[in-house]
Amino acid sequence: MKPIQVGLLGIGVVGSGTFNVLLRNQEEIKRRAGRGIQITMVADLNVARAQELVGPDVTVVNDARAVIANPDIDIVIELIGGYGVAKTLVLEAIAAGKHVVTANKALLAVHGTEIFAAASAKGVMVAFEAAVAGGIPIIKALREGLTANSIQWIAGIINGTTNFILSEMRDKGLDFAVALKQAQTLGYAEADPTFDIEGVDAAHKATIMSAIAFGIPVQFDKAYVEGITKLGAADIKYAEQLGYRIKLLGITKRTPMGIELRVHPCLIPAKRLIANVEGAMNAVVVQGDAVGTTLYYGKGAGSEPTASAVIADLVDITRLHTADAAQRVPHLAFQPNAMSNLPVLPMGEVVTSYYLRLRVADETGVLAKVTGILADAGISIDAVLQREADEIKTETAAGLPQVPQTDVIILTHDCVEAKMNAAIGQMQALPTVLEPITRIRKEELA
Repeated sequence: MKPIQVGLLGIGVVGSGTFNVLLRNQEEIKRRAGRGIQITMVADLNVARAQELVGPDVTVVNDARAVIANPDIDIVIELIGGYGVAKTLVLEAIAAGKHVVTANKALLAVHGTEIFAAASAKGVMVAFEAAVAGGIPIIKALREGLTANSIQWIAGIINGTTNFILSEMRDKGLDFAVALKQAQTLGYAEADPTFDIEGVDAAHKATIMSAIAFGIPVQFDKAYVEGITKLGAADIKYAEQLGYRIKLLGITKRTPMGIELRVHPCLIPAKRLIANVEGAMNAVVVQGDAVGTTLYYGKGAGSEPTASAVIADLVDITRLHTADAAQRVPHLAFQPNAMSNLPVLPMGEVVTSYYLRLRVADETGVLAKVTGILADAGISIDAVLQREADEIKTETAAGLPQVPQTDVIILTHDCVEAKMNAAIGQMQALPTVLEPITRIRKEELA
């Protein structure tokens, strides 16, 4: 049988990895797919460099539309990234009757509903295993392996850059800025790391997982997104003393009121497996009603780990290329006419527990005022840790004495976020609270 023909848009880190792995393992892949899979055409602005990477047998052009227009191309791989030209090219490929494989989580999180509708109308597939957690097959697990389950919640470390930074802060006692600089030096963080450290990248991925888990449209604009830039080394240390570790998690949960979709730092019990995922590794925990808790762990980025996911999509499409479109696994796991209208909850309606750190004047009655505000708000306290005043630096930068200070750390039981916001506002207004209050949400993941 004639090999399936693939056109590649963009041959950067992931594109070159895809070409190399496909070439290296072509016989094994052919045995699994039932026919050969060949990248026969590549579009890249740097034609000379691309030609050098793929050799003389592959046609290289600088115009992506030439790939889409080629009638011999069956599948288009989009590895350009971003929301702009990538969206245009993906929709044009679909309109031309091409199947699409993409690693573009930003594109799918923002425009996925439009793209999947266009693909369904045209009877072609859009595959995106590489868009979430790199080489971890979490999309296939959610779409197929766990299809018998009512998914209850998902929590994932789905950004390797932030996990590396938090690991360095914990292991070496570094402040955020120092750990970020180290991540940039080692190549884990970009020169402009905003998407990573502000949680946007993780939110794109959480949005896609949420849609698949609960059969709702992709709704990135409704996700709550908070990064790690405000975390200090002190919080990492205090969490450790209390038996927790801090991780940036993408969380989505089914509740009676709707769907939670949020990304933010979390305290996780140190005994949980996901709390011990270190460095740039990724991990996703899924709770299903039938299977219970499952954990998926591996590399979340990199040339060949991501290529592994891209090629898995190529194999899936090759197997189903001639199948009736109605019999294929739906893009978001649920049939398009059976999607749910469950609302994504605003963050103020989310219920969770909290870690609070207050830098306060070391005076009699301060703790009583703080706990009184929480009690009046109906917020129950789980634990309190107070750091002695003599452990705190008691001189200003100019060498002048300052008011003796202490850190008060409070763990709470579950409460509604809006209630906690109001209580924090009251506590912050106390004259004895000397700095902005640090609030980190706590997830037991039991």
